Amino acid sequence: MFRLALRQTEGLIGSILQLLGLDLAVPDHSTLSRRAETLQVPRPRCGGEPVHLLVDSTRLRLCGPGEWLEEKHGSKRRRAWKMLHLATDADTGQIVASVLTDREADDGSQVGPLLDQVDGSVASFIGDGAYDRDDVYAEVEARHPGADVIVPPRANAVPSDAAAAAPTQRDVHLRCIAERGRMG
Repeated sequence: MFRLALRQTEGLIGSILQLLGLDLAVPDHSTLSRRAETLQVPRPRCGGEPVHLLVDSTRLRLCGPGEWLEEKHGSKRRRAWKMLHLATDADTGQIVASVLTDREADDGSQVGPLLDQVDGSVASFIGDGAYDRDDVYAEVEARHPGADVIVPPRANAVPSDAAAAAPTQRDVHLRCIAERGRMG
């Protein structure tokens, strides 16, 4: 359990039960070993049904050896930052794609490399306002035709030129927001 040795697992379970205020007996390490052989662990799905992707990025600060000391006493060096772009399966919470870039890379430019790593089909692509770009919609449509792109348009967003004749997903979202408001 949690890649702990059996005696450590026994201690962890005992601590959790104590914190919860439960008066239950904790199985010893030999009992845990016997029961682990027959334990059925659900496996993550692989490529069967389309996934609902949640996409976002975060900044990572790179720390070298002794950097905590420099931070404590002051430093004039610039810190190194990287951007980690992630795509997770909304149903399982499992990370299905990741890209590590320099800090200059924006979110929308990494949609293609993320989608290239996804096994199987995508039912929907869900991201924040940073993904409200035409090239993001084009990347998703090119790799997974029919996938829904669920991205909140910016407050000053305008419909495309072809919105009246052949509205895009984004145009439909803008029309819905105009009719019902952002929270409708």
